[in-house]
Amino acid sequence: MKRSTLLSIAAVMGSIVLIDLKVLGLALPSQNTGELVRRLMPWTWWALPSLAVSGLVFVLARPASYFVNPVFRLKFTMLVPAVILAAILYHAGTWFRLTSHILVVRLGRLVVPRKVVISGLVALWLLVSGLVLQLYARF
Repeated sequence: MKRSTLLSIAAVMGSIVLIDLKVLGLALPSQNTGELVRRLMPWTWWALPSLAVSGLVFVLARPASYFVNPVFRLKFTMLVPAVILAAILYHAGTWFRLTSHILVVRLGRLVVPRKVVISGLVALWLLVSGLVLQLYARF
């Protein structure tokens, strides 16, 4: 089960961070962003449910040790906004406007520079994956 969890983490991190780095101009300059998104996002959206199921098995096996663990709570505090922000950017159509010439993200009245949003998303995913690895290293 631990292998499944680690493979799912790798699929989520690999796809999201690579796309985000592409948008920031730090990776794959010759690759078309839209094509990269179409190829990698299915990995993310299939790995997230797998990650949820394998994580649920770990939690149900030892609920007391997880629910009192501050690392576990912090992981979910970071995971929820990371998934929501990824869903907004990738599925609501904002992503394709983001990757073109537009330098800001409009979320209602809020206007945020693109690099701030993407950098924040990368930081959230890196933090979540680090916390997950920290949790599983203890058990």
